[in-house]
Amino acid sequence: MKNANPVSRGLAVAAIAWASFGLVACAREQTAAAAPAAAPAKTAADFFPIKIGERTVRLQLAVRPHEMQRGLMERRDLGKDDGMIFVYDKPQQMNFWMRNTPTPLDIGFFGPDGALAEVYPLHPFDEKTVSSRGKELRFAVETNQGWYAANGVKPGQKLDLKALAAALKERGFDPKRYGL
Repeated sequence: MKNANPVSRGLAVAAIAWASFGLVACAREQTAAAAPAAAPAKTAADFFPIKIGERTVRLQLAVRPHEMQRGLMERRDLGKDDGMIFVYDKPQQMNFWMRNTPTPLDIGFFGPDGALAEVYPLHPFDEKTVSSRGKELRFAVETNQGWYAANGVKPGQKLDLKALAAALKERGFDPKRYGL
């Protein structure tokens, strides 16, 4: 562009820059549209298949304090092999009751290694506290009453901690916080 007007040269450069920006923006939009969207984190309402011993149960995860307080209150729709697991960030003695819970349940208390330590029946609407004897427990699993006995799940059998860690990740939690 010998002897070109500096204003014309500036407009030409601006036009080329604008066109380049438009191509880059279009390419970014196409890439974003082609990339799969990240799946939203699962919620406390979602079920996860987790083995206890040789049996698989579909468990909802109660991790946050308000999820633990709510538990299975007012639930009448628990499936035959459904339940809820309460996940604690440190080992402790556990205490449960059945306030506003119409479904008869069993509760199993598990140690940090995933071994079932104790099982107790829980009766509908019973507000009497059921406490674990153990003081170093990390997980509690509520199922329909009789589930543990009907499925031959006895103390010493293990909770699948790898499946639990994967479920916690899907819920958006760091499994390491829960000893996994």
